[in-house]
This record gives sequence, structure tokens and C-alpha cells, in this order.
Amino acid sequence: MPQKENAFVLWFDEINKGDVALVGGKNANLGEMFQNLTQAESKLFPGEKINVPYGFAVTAEAYRYFIAKNQLDQKIKDILKDLDTRNIKSLEEKGQKVRQLILEAQVPEEVAKATTAAYKELAKKLNLNLDGLDVAVRSSATAEDLPDASFAGQQESYLNVRGEYELLQSIKKAFASLFTNRAISYRQDKHYDHFEIALSVAVQKMARSDRGASGVMFTIDPESGFKNSVIINGAWGLGEFVVKGVVNPDEYKVFKPTLKKGFNSIINKKVGTKDKKLIYSREGVNATKEVPVLEADRHLYVLSDEFVVKLAKWGVIIEEHYGKAMDIEWAYDAEENLLYIVQARPETVHAKKSANVLEEFVLEEKGGKVLAQGAAVGSKIGQGKAHFIKDASKISEFSPGEVLVAEITDPDWEPIMKIASAIVTNSGGRTSHAAIVSRELGIPAIVGTGNATEVLQNGMEITVSCAEGEKGKVYEGLLKFKVVKTDLTDFRAPKTDIKMIAADPELCFNHSLLPNKGVGLAREEFIISNSIKVHPNALINFNSLEDETLKKQIGDYTVGYTDKTKFYVEKLAFGIAQLAAAFYPHDVLLRFSDFKSNEYAGLMGGNLYEPKEENPMLGFRGASRYYDPLFEKAFSLECEAVKRVREEMGLWNLSVMVPFCRTPEEGKKVVDMLIKYGLNKRITKEERKQKKNGDLVENMEVWVMAEIPSNILQVDEFAEIFDGFSIGSNDLTQLTLGLDRDSKYIAHIGNEKNTSVKKLISILIKEAHAKGLKVGICGQGPSDFPEFAEFLVKEGIDSISLNPDTVLKATMNIKAVEESLGK
Repeated sequence: MPQKENAFVLWFDEINKGDVALVGGKNANLGEMFQNLTQAESKLFPGEKINVPYGFAVTAEAYRYFIAKNQLDQKIKDILKDLDTRNIKSLEEKGQKVRQLILEAQVPEEVAKATTAAYKELAKKLNLNLDGLDVAVRSSATAEDLPDASFAGQQESYLNVRGEYELLQSIKKAFASLFTNRAISYRQDKHYDHFEIALSVAVQKMARSDRGASGVMFTIDPESGFKNSVIINGAWGLGEFVVKGVVNPDEYKVFKPTLKKGFNSIINKKVGTKDKKLIYSREGVNATKEVPVLEADRHLYVLSDEFVVKLAKWGVIIEEHYGKAMDIEWAYDAEENLLYIVQARPETVHAKKSANVLEEFVLEEKGGKVLAQGAAVGSKIGQGKAHFIKDASKISEFSPGEVLVAEITDPDWEPIMKIASAIVTNSGGRTSHAAIVSRELGIPAIVGTGNATEVLQNGMEITVSCAEGEKGKVYEGLLKFKVVKTDLTDFRAPKTDIKMIAADPELCFNHSLLPNKGVGLAREEFIISNSIKVHPNALINFNSLEDETLKKQIGDYTVGYTDKTKFYVEKLAFGIAQLAAAFYPHDVLLRFSDFKSNEYAGLMGGNLYEPKEENPMLGFRGASRYYDPLFEKAFSLECEAVKRVREEMGLWNLSVMVPFCRTPEEGKKVVDMLIKYGLNKRITKEERKQKKNGDLVENMEVWVMAEIPSNILQVDEFAEIFDGFSIGSNDLTQLTLGLDRDSKYIAHIGNEKNTSVKKLISILIKEAHAKGLKVGICGQGPSDFPEFAEFLVKEGIDSISLNPDTVLKATMNIKAVEESLGK
């Protein structure tokens, strides 16, 4: 279509994803979404239509005409001749000269007329006076947002642009931004010709997020590449502060498979500090300004659960339309009470990775001094000398292999970011500029530390570790680490189900990528000690606490929750949900809390409610707690959290396990507690087998830990109460041999390989199978002792659950055992 190809202006409803050469990647995607996703309701989510602010594209043809009319092409080529992008000072000087040439040139009359006419027409189409039309002017390069070429912040955006003069000036600035230092460097390194790439400009009605909130959404976990989650970051005000990493935003995680089934699938959310925001301004030449956020608003989530779910649905709709994971920017107008999608592009980092090769960074030196902590980006480890960069005038001083330390990263610093061994910032979240660029470059980054520029001195040797969960740590010194790579191309699973031992929700998305058949032991107490940190009874009795210091401490930690028990339930539910979601649809078996009294006493307020016991290992723990009046209310909160994960989030693959259940009578009492708190309707095992996933309440299995000899000596009675047995080999060995497993003086006496322990296990497997129940084992025994694994396989164990770091090694060992037995 010659007319379309030669046009200086094209409306969003005239362009689609096939028009990248005409209007650039950003505009092509805006047109694609406007035409296909805003007009008709989604078949996947009936009633849902995506909102995209309307506008038009000033085309790449207009840019080329501007360059030709002003005879700039040869001048620019002359300036960039013999450019060395590693010479930062030269890059800065040449980039500045090119941009100045463009800014001093005139917008050709033909382009100016077409653009201002479209601007007036946009006001008419939106039923606005021209004075009331505020637009965003966004750059859209013809080589951006492609699967093999994406870089955060390549060109500039201008917000709250009003009037024809400001519009034309902003468009000219956008043209000039094709030659920012970072863009020149990027194209040079990617071997793109500077003149094969042109710039289009989006002129789009502003979504007034200055009076609401905005942020970024990924339809894949940007750290692990876990494909079943939507990750949303958000903060108050215009979106630039989230994108550039100026603020630490809220974060929301939504689970896609159950979202598609109609559940409220928010599996985690964290409130960010959000201490400042960007809003409209008409002061002088500035169209926006930074203002502080009220203290009370900093502790509030910027999105309601309803809007989190709606945004996630939109993300899934966009992803399914494009057939690939997407990186999306959104805005919320609080006055209109409407959400908008303002940009969408393919996610590029994980799209380029091989799914068959696992790479794991392991810190070998433990116990190093932690200098700073923040959100980990990626899972790698980097190290070098710290180098604090305050502004662009200092970037030429940066040397290859140093660790870049900054308040936030500036897009103009990308030429030095690619020679850094790691990046550490005070501000920003997982979707900030620093995070996106570090993923693209494949280097570790820690963002949102709050104090890195204060505690990390120039020249200090440091190790930046993102290999220990969602919290990244900056260690003093150059600590030893290793990189383990595993090729799973020809992997074949053994017949014995290999499951995981899971505890840390922050690592579970990464661990789910290992070969597994689900989770045989999910440790609830890890969530309590790391995310909740407060004794449940101290939360239940918060209003009557007499210790004012303790009350203030708990109050500060649980700010935002007037009912403190809701804090406990929500945090616990989110931790459990992430574990269940990571391994979905495989079964995840959650062990109810198994703290000993001395461990519970270590939580905030715990000393008020816990007895002092000489031998806590054999005392008030496990099943004995759940029905006791001293703990029953606390146990009801655990049940409420499990109920929420299963019934509200739709994670039916979650079942539960009762630890340290001394007698069948105790087992019956605990099951009665589950019934009392709405978790487990009693139906026959035959009915439950037929139900499968038909009823989200009735299909929940209740297992028991087989870790006390009585569990095995009375296997028939326990089998009438529970749906399966999981051998806790550590405690079973301890109680069979009369050992204190924490005493180094008697550790030599025996372990899981002891004949008595093996005899008990053999009896359990044989008699449980006779009753139609499965038996699993969780512990290090099968990976530490190959002969013990061989024994388990010979006896017909149904599943073996292992810590993530031993899964691959033990799996290979078990496969060899099966082959030797002819299984």
C-alpha cells in the first residue's frame, strides 16, 4: 500500500504488529492491541476488554524525510566515523554533537502540518478541547522490541505534552534520542547500521496515572523464567519512576493456570516503600515534577486485589494473542477508576535461553560479612571492586570488571553497565531499568538496598550474590563460588517418583525447573520464621499485650493490618501458595508447623506463650499442639491459610501432613480439628479416589509423618485415619536408636542404614501398601548413602524427596539402582 508506506501520520487503528518497519516496535504493538484487544471481549476471560489510550504514530518515513530535508545523514556519518564505544569520553562527545544537530534542525513543513492536523483530530475524536489534550510522546525505533534486540530505555518518552509547539519540539527531541550514547553503543555492538534504523513517534492520550498509579508487568517470572506467573510492579504516580528504578515499588504475583479457571490467584504481594512520585506540573518548562508520598500512603498497596487480578488477566490475554511472554507497562487513573495498557513488547531474556541446560551459581564460602541487601535480580554471583557513580560526568572513570554502585542507574550509563561484573543500587525494583538491563547483559544485580552508596566504598572488594533467594546480598571480600551446569536434553526420570523438599518460597520457582514429581515435604515453619517472625499467639492477643515495647515492635512490623491475625494468615498463605504454584500440577505435601517450644520461643512474643522444656525434641511439638487449648487458635490460623490457598486460589494440588503424631488417638483429634476448621470433610478413601480434582475441599489428602516407631508398630490403625505415610528418617533413626541427633558425642553410633531402622521402614512399606496407601521418604539419607537408596528402591518405596542441591545426583543414582534391579 504505497499511501500507507509514504504517510507521515498513521492512526493506531491503521497499524498492526506487521508494521514495525513503518512505525517501529512500540507503535506496531499499540496498534495491534488497539485493533484486536480493545474492541471485542476476551474468549478466555468473558467480559474483559483491554484499555489502550488512543493516538497516532508519526512514522519512520517522517523521520527519514526530516533527516533528508535537513541534509543530516552525511554530517552524522562524519561525526560517528571511527567511533570506539569502549572509549566512553569519545562516545559522549560524538553523541552530544549528533543530538545537537538534530535539535537545531527544523521540522519540515509537510511533517509539521500532518502532525498538528492529527493532533487536532485526536482532540475531536476524544471529545476534548485542544487546550485540554495532554499527550505522551514516546519514541518507537524500527529495530526495537524484537526477539533478538531489546534494551531498556533505548529512546526517550515525554509526558504531559500540550499544544502544537510543545508537540513538535517533543517529536524533535524523540528523533534526537535515536542517537543517545546508549543507543549508539547498543547498535554498534549489535552490528546495526545507524541509518538502517529509523524512529517513529507515538502520540498518545495520557493515561492520568499521576493521580493514581502505574508500573510494569511481566507474563513470566523475570528472574527464574517460570512461565506460570504474572509479576506486577507498581507505585504511585507516573510510570517513569518505576521503569527507571527511582522508587522501590509494590510487587504482586499471580498464578496463571488457576487464574484461567476463575480463581483469585494472587499468590503473593509485597508493599514497597514508594517514598516519592512523579506527577503533572506546568512550572516553567517542566511538564512533570517529583513530590514526596504521604507517610500513610507509603504503606498502602497501590492496587486493589480486584485490579491486580484484572491486570493479570490482561497480561494473559496479551501473551496469548502474541504467543509469547510479554513485558508490559500499565497505568491506573484513580479519577476515572480505569486501568490502561500503555506499552507491550516481547520479553527477550528468557526467550533466548535454552530450557535444557540448568546453570546454578553456588557460594562456597559461607558466613561472610553482609554489607548490604536488596532484591536479587537473576541468580548469578559477581565480584570485583566497588565503584560508585553519581552522575554521567563520572562514567568515563569506570573500569571493566568493577561493580557499579549507584543511587539508580541512568540509561546513559549502559555503555559501562555492559563492562561491569555486577550492579548494586539504592533504589528500584525487579522491573526497574537496572534490573532489565542486568538481565539482558546476564550479570547479577541487587536493587533497592537503600544504603549501598553509603556502605560500599570505592575500591572495596565485594561479592554480589543473587544465588540465595529473592534477597540479594553484598558480601565483604572476594568469596569463592562455583558454577554448576547440567544438560537435561536426554534426561529420563526413574520409575520411583523423585520429589523435592521445599522450604523457601523465594527459591521455589528456580527449584521447580529441576526434574521432579512435586513436593514430598514443604516446611511451613520456614515461612513462619522468615516471613512472619511473630508468635501466632502474640498476634491473636495483640490488643491485650502488656509489654508496650513488644507491642510497638509487632505493630511496626505488621503495619497496615488492624487485625493482626490476618497478617499471619495472609503471609502464611502467600508462602504456601508460591510453593504449591511452583510445582503445579504435581502434588505438594505441606507439613503443618513443627517448631519445638524453644524454636517458637524465639519468635517475637514467643517467650510469653512457650513452656521451658528440658528436651524440646520430645516435648510439646507436632500433633500434640494442634488440639491443645494453648495452641488450638494458632493452629486454626494455619488451617485458614491452607483453606485460602486451596479454595480462593484454586491450588488443589496442595495436601497436608501431620508431624510427630504419637498415637492414633492423637491422629483422630487432629483430623477433627481439620474438620472443625473446614479443611477436610470425611469421606471414604474409595470416594476420594474417584473425586480426583472434582471437589476442591474433599480431594485434600491428609498424610502423617512416620517418624516415631509407634507410627509403624500401629500402622493398621494409622492407615485408617490418614491417606499416606512420609518417613522422617532423621527422627525415626533418633527414636529407634535412642540418639540425640544434635549430640556430636554419639553421632557415630548409627544412621538411617542401621538394621533396626531399615526393618521398621520395610514393615511400613509392606503393610501400608497392603492397605492401599503410598509411602514416601524425605531426608538426606538416600542422597548421602547410595546403598540406603538401593534398599528403598528394592523395598518398593513410592517416592523419595530430596533437597534441591542433591536432586540431580540422587536421581542418577536411583536410576542406576533401578536398572541394576531390572526395574
